[in-house]
Amino acid sequence: MAKKYDSLAHTKYYTRYHIVFTPKYRRKVIYNQLRRDIAEYIKRLCAYKGVEIIEGHMMPDHVHILVSIPPKISVSSFMGYLKGKLSMMIFEKHGNLKYKFGKWNFTKFVIDREGNVVARFEPTADMEKVEACIKSLL
Repeated sequence: MAKKYDSLAHTKYYTRYHIVFTPKYRRKVIYNQLRRDIAEYIKRLCAYKGVEIIEGHMMPDHVHILVSIPPKISVSSFMGYLKGKLSMMIFEKHGNLKYKFGKWNFTKFVIDREGNVVARFEPTADMEKVEACIKSLL
């Protein structure tokens, strides 16, 4: 295979970067419609920056892409741009995924100075009740 050199105004270059990135906590969320949308978004964002996608593969929990990034763009700034814009584009269309895995319900506890649990409140409890309980201990 002959090397294909790319060029800018005063530069010839041959750069290839194998980049792997994952969703937060490596959750297996890349499937079906989301997989097609991610592929389309990556192609669009790379074309906008002038980055050539040579090869790409999507697994359920990570993405592999082999790209040729021009020397005028650093790899880290390109990845920051790609991941930032990609996440905004995904959540714009698939906003329900934002809370599918990341919803946390924290139970509120009031503990005295000795470390004993005085009261336990549900996640939906009013903060005024919790503050009143704390003030009663003081």
